[in-house]
Amino acid sequence: MQKTAKILRIILLVVLLIVLLLIVGFNLFANSLLKTAIETAATSALKVKVSLGSINLSILGGKISLENLLIDNPPGYQNPRLLELKKAAVSVDIKSLLSDTVKIKEIIFDGVNLTMEQRGISGNNLQDVINALPKGETKAAPQQQPQPGGKKLVVNNLEISNVAVKVKLLPVPGKSDTVTMKLAPIVMKDLGTDSKMDIAMLSGRILTAIAEGVVKQGTDILPREMTDTMKSTLGKTGEIVSEEGEKIINTGKDLGKGITDGLKGLLKPKDK
Repeated sequence: MQKTAKILRIILLVVLLIVLLLIVGFNLFANSLLKTAIETAATSALKVKVSLGSINLSILGGKISLENLLIDNPPGYQNPRLLELKKAAVSVDIKSLLSDTVKIKEIIFDGVNLTMEQRGISGNNLQDVINALPKGETKAAPQQQPQPGGKKLVVNNLEISNVAVKVKLLPVPGKSDTVTMKLAPIVMKDLGTDSKMDIAMLSGRILTAIAEGVVKQGTDILPREMTDTMKSTLGKTGEIVSEEGEKIINTGKDLGKGITDGLKGLLKPKDK
């Protein structure tokens, strides 16, 4: 009897060890998928390189943490970086990773360093990146059509705090060529609830919101030509929209596989 109990304990210990190894291995694989998805989608949307230092997904807690997200400058600027994000915390409904609509409860960005460089009378690096974003529908240019398939994102709450802005202006005799600002906290609610939004579009929304903060707080600080041009650019920038889709899969034994497939769905569109 004691020998049987000992064997059962050994078997149980082995099973627990295997489960632990599977969880650790899956987390590492999921982290790699998410990191690639974010870097690829953001780079595609902003038309400049976006890199991420590290990402950690907690499957059981529904938490994602990111550190050291870097957005490069377009060609022709002195500073290699446009923006640096120190850290971000994301709270996600894990079950929604199995569906066509990924539900994100909250995104918190803390510590953003934005370095703007003026080029010409009214141009700058931030405006160049904003100009590359999809434009809304106008009489001159019909709205671009979305790519078929893919996962929709819904974000209930997004907050951006501690945004430090340094603007390098054209040199003017007798005046400082550097302006610094700290933006007021940015809060956005219910993103993606009324239109199709993916990682690429979310990247554009975030950068546009920061640009709007720069224009608002820099109106009396920055050159008027710069802020007027940025206002005009921001007014023309829109989002690509498409029909919403939701197909929730409730399963227990295939949870790991489903979440993995869900993460892959963030990286590339699904076939209809």
